[in-house]
Amino acid sequence: MSHLPIDKSKDPVSIRLFKSNFLEFFTHISPVTILILWAPVTALLLYFAAQTATVGVILGAFVLGLFLWTLGEYTLHRFLFHYPARSEKAKKIFFLFHGVHHHQPQDKTRLVMPFPVSIPLALVFYGLFTLVLGALLQAPQWINPLTAGFMVGYLAYDLTHYATHHFTMRRGYAKYIKRYHMAHHYKDPDTRYGVSSPLWDWVFGTAGQD
Repeated sequence: MSHLPIDKSKDPVSIRLFKSNFLEFFTHISPVTILILWAPVTALLLYFAAQTATVGVILGAFVLGLFLWTLGEYTLHRFLFHYPARSEKAKKIFFLFHGVHHHQPQDKTRLVMPFPVSIPLALVFYGLFTLVLGALLQAPQWINPLTAGFMVGYLAYDLTHYATHHFTMRRGYAKYIKRYHMAHHYKDPDTRYGVSSPLWDWVFGTAGQD
């Protein structure tokens, strides 16, 4: 992945990505903002699910959505965010996409997914779930609760990511996942792609060496 050497300053000045102030504005985001948008969307999906699906279907689909997010998190991080770009143009694009985070991992306003990325991805996944569950499997009642579970998984990922960089996590799983993600940044960026869970790193052999 194309990125600059790590800026290890405690409070780095955000590197400017665009000359346009309008475009630059959308590269910065607070973790509170994602809750303001995606928590109501998730609640609406569950509300709509309750109109057409049984409690059992809602719970099953929701849990499946959570599980699918863990795979989505790993896949996006490993194969999209860390795509080995070759051309200079592609390197610049992937630096904007994720490389800047590896250059300035402590930048507080670039730790959760900005809306120009998260909204299109949400629409893509919702369309995929609609195609598979609605058209192919003829189970449209699963679409909304599964998407809700997927979104809760995404929120857990983004908020965990922010926490690993800026919260003191001294006990149990929180301590483990913070150390795990810091090793991704400061030891080997080509391992430990899971942020909220190391599950798929264990499955695919990318958990790295302690």
